[in-house]
Amino acid sequence: MCRKTVLDNGIRIISEEINYVRSVSIGIWVGCGSRYETARRNGVAHFIEHMLFKGTRRRSALDIAAEIDSVGGILNACTGKEITSYYVKIPDYHLSMAIDLLADILKNSRFEPAEIEKERSVILQEINMVEDTPDDYIHDFFSSIFWKDHPLGYPVLGTRETVEGLSRASILNFFSGKYTGVNILITAAGNFKHNDLVRLVRKSFSKVTKKEVLKESRLPKTRPGTSFLEKDLEQVHAIIGTQAPSHASDLRYPAFVLNAVLGGSMSSRLFQEIREKRGLAYAVHSYLVSFYDTGMMGIYFGADSEKLNEITGLVFKEMHRLREEPLAEAELRAAKEQIKGNFLLSMESTDNRMMKLAKNEIYFGRNISAEETVSKIDAISAEDVRELAESMFTPEKICFAALGNAKCRDLPLDMFKEAGTAPRKSSAA
Repeated sequence: MCRKTVLDNGIRIISEEINYVRSVSIGIWVGCGSRYETARRNGVAHFIEHMLFKGTRRRSALDIAAEIDSVGGILNACTGKEITSYYVKIPDYHLSMAIDLLADILKNSRFEPAEIEKERSVILQEINMVEDTPDDYIHDFFSSIFWKDHPLGYPVLGTRETVEGLSRASILNFFSGKYTGVNILITAAGNFKHNDLVRLVRKSFSKVTKKEVLKESRLPKTRPGTSFLEKDLEQVHAIIGTQAPSHASDLRYPAFVLNAVLGGSMSSRLFQEIREKRGLAYAVHSYLVSFYDTGMMGIYFGADSEKLNEITGLVFKEMHRLREEPLAEAELRAAKEQIKGNFLLSMESTDNRMMKLAKNEIYFGRNISAEETVSKIDAISAEDVRELAESMFTPEKICFAALGNAKCRDLPLDMFKEAGTAPRKSSAA
């Protein structure tokens, strides 16, 4: 059973007690990320995430790491476009220590100038590492084109120029404006009692201010077209993307099926056609990225430059096929079972249960049971998927980005129109 408590300073605490495990997973979720940055301060949310592990008034950076290691626990963090999270997994009898540690790094981190400069160098190396990893960097490049002129297009890490330009004052200003009670959610799943959790959080987080938070609210607009970034690589890395349902939209359910069928697994159409049948690429897959008001479906592949047009044509053909032909009953049923199976198996982990609690609260303001999710998936029809494909896979929404040598510069987006030659069928085969 899930329970929720809101403290006087606005911090929300949501928990799920699971008495048959011996672990507790705790997450602190802050409503900040690269979406809420300015172009000049891009990367500041990620910089803060790093700095919260660099020492407090009570603990050095070594103390923070050693305290978790000494009990066999896990401590980590992640910055995204809309959310920054800090999470810990520990044996259940160390709950008090974990809450104290998390509170300490959020309330008492020192942001010492010497540590800021040291971490600036680390983050610049992290940016270099991404740029040297083309199958990672293509995602940042694609986002900058697809969400052009909107903060969703900013890289989470920032750029060399913005990271070098971040002062201690600008970092602290962003921190004080975003790390407030009303912008913090704490979720936990595992073997504990909700009232004990609330008591520990209230004791450790009571001095966090309640201050309201202003957030960027412009509706993102996508930029269709083709873009190429020349790099001396053995392969071309490419993404074909289109606008998709938001995290909170009911259309996310048919989007899950559409993604599973198109390229979400080894049995998907694209994997089977491009890799297994034709041997054109080692890596090819589709994926969904969702935000509170919009989303994106991407198809990534890496291949020799002379194979680029052929692979792109095959992707466009599958897009048209999904627009025109309802899924056969067997394929629809298999996709649903895959999605349900992945979801239900993920719920065996206290980590994933804790994350599910957070996302349900952030995007829906309520808990969505596993039973409700499964019933929504079961209710998807072949026509639901076809109608969504028809709205998503259109020339005015498709963006193509590639990274590689100059041979692939001249890919025409008109290939999408040329691929649409199959007649629409009236019912599933």
